[in-house]
Parts: sequence; C-alpha cells; structure tokens
Amino acid sequence: MTMGSTPSRTDPPEAEADRPVIDMAEFGARIAERKAALGLPDLPRNSGNRRTTSKQALLKAIEDAGGTW
Repeated sequence: MTMGSTPSRTDPPEAEADRPVIDMAEFGARIAERKAALGLPDLPRNSGNRRTTSKQALLKAIEDAGGTW
C-alpha cells in the first residue's frame, strides 16, 4: 500500500504527478535498519496507566475487531 499527500486546492492537477509516492512499509523498514545501524534501543511502549475511559474503550474495540494499536 502506498500513500501520498493530497494536493491542496490551489495546486494544478498536473502537480500531483510530480510528487513522490512513499511506500510506508519500505519507509518503516528503512528507519528500522538505520536505528539498528546506529545502535538505538527500542523504546518501551506507553504503559497506559493514565488513559481515559473513552480511550480504553476505543483500544478495546480495536482489539476486539482483530486490530493492533
């Protein structure tokens, strides 16, 4: 899956063709390689101890639907 930015309304239609498209999976892999090469540690995830009830409900719904966050 590739993602690119949406042109603003002031951009002519041909300007969109000149914009690079970034493959997010490839981009993530390149970042991971660079972090490993630099010896940067993986940061711990947020413990979530201070999440609001609405945020907890949202994350539970995502998990129940088979997603990960």
